[in-house]
Amino acid sequence: MSKPLVAVVGRPNVGKSTFFNKVSGQRISIVEDTPGVTRDRIYTDVEWQGHHFTLIDTGGIDVRSEDVFLAQMRRQAQIAIDTADVILFFTDGRVGLTDDDQEVADLLRKSGKPVLLVVNKIDHISQADAIYEFYALGIGDPIAISSANMMNFGDLLDEICALLPEPSPQVAEEDHILQLAVVGRPNVGKSSLVNRLLGQERTMVSNIAGTTRDAIDTAFTAPNGTTYNLIDTAGIRKKSAVPDESIEKYAVLRAIAAIERCDVALLLLDARDGVTEQDTKIAGMIHDAGKAVVIVVNKWDLIEKDTNTMERMRKEILDGLKFMDWAPVLFLSALTGSRTQKVLEQVDEVWAQATKRISTGLLNDVITDATADVQPPSDNGHRLKIYYATQQGVCPPTFIFFVNREELMHFSYLRYLENYLRKTFDFTGTPLRMIVRERQKKE
Repeated sequence: MSKPLVAVVGRPNVGKSTFFNKVSGQRISIVEDTPGVTRDRIYTDVEWQGHHFTLIDTGGIDVRSEDVFLAQMRRQAQIAIDTADVILFFTDGRVGLTDDDQEVADLLRKSGKPVLLVVNKIDHISQADAIYEFYALGIGDPIAISSANMMNFGDLLDEICALLPEPSPQVAEEDHILQLAVVGRPNVGKSSLVNRLLGQERTMVSNIAGTTRDAIDTAFTAPNGTTYNLIDTAGIRKKSAVPDESIEKYAVLRAIAAIERCDVALLLLDARDGVTEQDTKIAGMIHDAGKAVVIVVNKWDLIEKDTNTMERMRKEILDGLKFMDWAPVLFLSALTGSRTQKVLEQVDEVWAQATKRISTGLLNDVITDATADVQPPSDNGHRLKIYYATQQGVCPPTFIFFVNREELMHFSYLRYLENYLRKTFDFTGTPLRMIVRERQKKE
């Protein structure tokens, strides 16, 4: 259900970020600016020839330097390598093969991951002979590109797609281990909640090394017999609270990796703070990934309460996360254990909604009722006609509307249809994807 990850690595100044920015800035890539997502991304969602993957930018790897900052960059690049499904090893065709390239190649060989050797800055066909010395790295055939003028980008993207893992076959629901990611800012109680869940549901299956060094996977079976894989992540700090921006970038990378591979995300908030700017950014990542979510308000024991406190705060939280106003909000205390038993119940509920399928006949009956209640919009004498709708997939539930003229489907009307589907079929805790396609009536 999640996209494969492709990491761009190499020593400093070989053109990694130029390549990343070119891919991000062209229509090759699909980058959605939905609320809550940081503008300074270090990842981008790419679609190429029907293949989808997430491209990750990394800092330069200086293998021998003892500088604290460069050592940290090296460690964070290693995290990207550990996380990735495919690695792009960037080198500089102008400078030629260096000892640092050899060191990075040795590091990549140990990863056991598929690696594509990219020789960048080959800006003209006359420079193509510069790639041959890179065969000495023993990493396969070099691919010559120019990030500056996008030469051979198509060939490189083809090679990437050939190495992407095959989509996982549909797993029987009873055999599926539900992947549950716990994400949020530092000190909101993520690890405390994880420990509380594991302490109460102590039928432990195994401890599994996570896909990143700072995300820990723990598989366990609840008393009802359901098996979960709990992913505990490091907190994501505000950029201003981090000495160096690039380090924070990789904290975001770790959270994205956990969110991408989860089925349901638990977004933890601190009851004392309400919804902060950073909470909104993390919620935006979950929304972007199309994941089911439960908003968990922790440290509820520290709040002075009256009879209306919970509902008032629920409204404030959903007002602060307007793009996620369909998410359930659960108030608890991981420290005392109050209401923590409801977490897995809520997780199961939103997962059921995320995997719900609606038959085409029933769906179109509901759309007919919706258009009867509120007439579709018109423009210059032309009215929107919805010929029919169908559900394309789940996780998240995705619906396609076939219409006479796509431009007549105003955003507000599409939102009305989404709300009508939610009123009819629930879909609590999961985003919906609404796709509009133009089709002539005779088709």
